[in-house]
Amino acid sequence: MHGLRPAANGIRTDHPVPDLPFVDDSHIPVEDPQDIEKVGRNVADGMWGRWDRDRSTEGAWLAFTTDPIRHDLAWCVRYHPEHGRSVLLYDDKSASSAYMDWWGAPLLFRCGGYWWDGTTWYRPSQVWDAASEEFDRRPVRAAVTVSAADLLDDSTHQAKGRVLKIANFNLEEPPPAAPAWLDDLAHWAALRKKRGAEVPLSKCVVKPSAPELAGDQLIGVTELAELGGIAASTLRAYISRGEGDVPPPQAVVGGRSAWARPVAQDWAERRRRSADSVSALLAGRENSSLSTGAEGLRERFARIFFSYLWERPERRKRWALRHRTEDAVRQVADELGWSVAANLDDIVPAHAMAVTIRHAILDELAYGQELDREIGGTGIPTTFYGITTPVAEMLDWLVRHHPIDAQHAIGEIVGEAERRFDIPRQVSAASLRTALSLDGKLDATARREYLERVLPPSLTKDA
Repeated sequence: MHGLRPAANGIRTDHPVPDLPFVDDSHIPVEDPQDIEKVGRNVADGMWGRWDRDRSTEGAWLAFTTDPIRHDLAWCVRYHPEHGRSVLLYDDKSASSAYMDWWGAPLLFRCGGYWWDGTTWYRPSQVWDAASEEFDRRPVRAAVTVSAADLLDDSTHQAKGRVLKIANFNLEEPPPAAPAWLDDLAHWAALRKKRGAEVPLSKCVVKPSAPELAGDQLIGVTELAELGGIAASTLRAYISRGEGDVPPPQAVVGGRSAWARPVAQDWAERRRRSADSVSALLAGRENSSLSTGAEGLRERFARIFFSYLWERPERRKRWALRHRTEDAVRQVADELGWSVAANLDDIVPAHAMAVTIRHAILDELAYGQELDREIGGTGIPTTFYGITTPVAEMLDWLVRHHPIDAQHAIGEIVGEAERRFDIPRQVSAASLRTALSLDGKLDATARREYLERVLPPSLTKDA
């Protein structure tokens, strides 16, 4: 979630951030990303630079560099061949994070993390979509892009506008407020006209406008905390300590932070989807660290152990001091351990695990076959397909804990790979042998003898 606010606009930006001062950027290049990188990369201690292509759009790129005059500041530049350039000044410690936020679809950020991809405005990225491995994109309803041309009229005075010098720029100075900032914007527009900038003012994005961003629709700390299911005092503590992934406010009204209700609802959803929330939902008991399933196991074995240790008179006497010998305690420990091992299927259901592992390994073989074809092969290697370590470790676990279920699973894997994917038995067998050899815990002799007994007869001669 983008929460970094820049310190100032560069005068050669095409998309000024509202209410931020304009700083002269003429002492650094902004046209060529490699030149930007060279300003700070390996120049002096405390300086750095970098640039990367934006692979989603031909000709687009992003770059940043420590300012050569003020090493406590840095410039970030984002260029798009259609939408122009953003030039922003940051605290040098924040520049690399701001630069990374620009990777991918966002061309610019406004209003506490709202972002624009050149066409659509989206709310701050908060809810993770594990299936797509990116944050869920949530378009802003009825959003309108406000351009520099929309803000400039006869009430603005370019002569009153200011452009600050980098040498005496003060990070702690309060930003200009309207109407002073509109005068700064007018002065910036005049400098653009004099310079012959290519992007028209009507395409210079300043901010979004949407019903959810209207002042009377914003909410404060109390309502945000209520939506998040926490006390207002807890939320204030989160904010002061930088905890809880609290989204940046969309506005500050009278010194108080205010959020768009949809942003607050997304934050509440993020909290509901968090690991802590999911764990608490399926907790075995209130304030317990055990899940429902683990709590059930605890209760089951607690009953078994209590019955073993107390309900049988011949064992209860072992609580007497004269019977508390090392051998007696060891015998009790062994018998309790045996009780756990004998109930292993209650902990991990063997048949269900075997079916799951079978499907996982068949998927590994199918993926290996697909990958081989993509790189120009026939889809059938001369040796074996690789099986990822977690899957191989689970197969090894099944072999060591439930050898009969593993025997059935291995036979089905070899047969289905042959029938469904035309993978020769020799290749499947070699894949299984290699996986167990690399990631299994059985010693070589036991592994070899086990596979001799469970693989189809035509394959065991090579085991």
